[in-house]
Amino acid sequence: MADQLQLSVFSDVLATLVAEAGAAVVSVHSKHTRGSGFVWKDGLVITSDESLGEGDISVQSADGVAKPATLVGRDASTNIALLRTDTGNAAPTRFTAKLPRVGALAVAIGARDGAALPALGMIAVSGPAWRSLRGGAIDARLELDVSIRREAEGGLVVDAEGAALGMAAIGPRRRTLLIPAETIARIAPILETKGRVPRGYLGLGLRPVRLDATQQTGAIVIHVDADGPGARAGVHQGDIIEAWDGQPVASIGSLLRGLGADSVGQAIVLGLRRGGAQLPVNLTVGERPAA
Repeated sequence: MADQLQLSVFSDVLATLVAEAGAAVVSVHSKHTRGSGFVWKDGLVITSDESLGEGDISVQSADGVAKPATLVGRDASTNIALLRTDTGNAAPTRFTAKLPRVGALAVAIGARDGAALPALGMIAVSGPAWRSLRGGAIDARLELDVSIRREAEGGLVVDAEGAALGMAAIGPRRRTLLIPAETIARIAPILETKGRVPRGYLGLGLRPVRLDATQQTGAIVIHVDADGPGARAGVHQGDIIEAWDGQPVASIGSLLRGLGADSVGQAIVLGLRRGGAQLPVNLTVGERPAA
């Protein structure tokens, strides 16, 4: 009987946690997609960029009323999109900057037609910062041991105290990843003011090339934008980039992933090979033009 009572108390605590934290969670509908989001600030909702389709967007809260939303900005590299809509009396999400330990309980809370859609799990991975496949800087590697439903992507993940750890996202092989609170706090204000996150820009078209028999790779320049940073620095078509600020170029992907928001305006030295001779070139990273 005592064990049953403890289980009942635990169940009630979880239900209360979901009800309280889930009050900020909404359904996000676009033309062909269904996802979740949460109130970040009055009138602003954060959702998953990957789960957000094109066309008209609506947001539905627990009262069942669907309200139109407009896209403020989105950043595919960190999977964060920001919407403007009527958030009513919903209180903004309370985040914690504290990283959870592996094995700590966590609840992913999405929404279906405005109603909470929770999943209980544990923190399976709690690791250092990493870069997404699209080059975004993610401040901590957090994974849950539980799968979430597709329409729950973009919802909240909260700890046992109800504080939000971050946004739920579906990663490769349907792993449940968290976009941590620190990343949201860094990216969302930029989207609110600029609509997009600036990215570094070289103005160079690159292709991988093997340098010598040691298997070392470089990047051969196959195109130079006339008004780009590379052209201004004197980079020529046919040049081979061997090093970036003194470090060998491991791959074009790693080079491009380094062109995040913090790279704009950075002065770097490209180690070039031109006609068999090595040539250092000073280049200032520009800002990628809006698509």
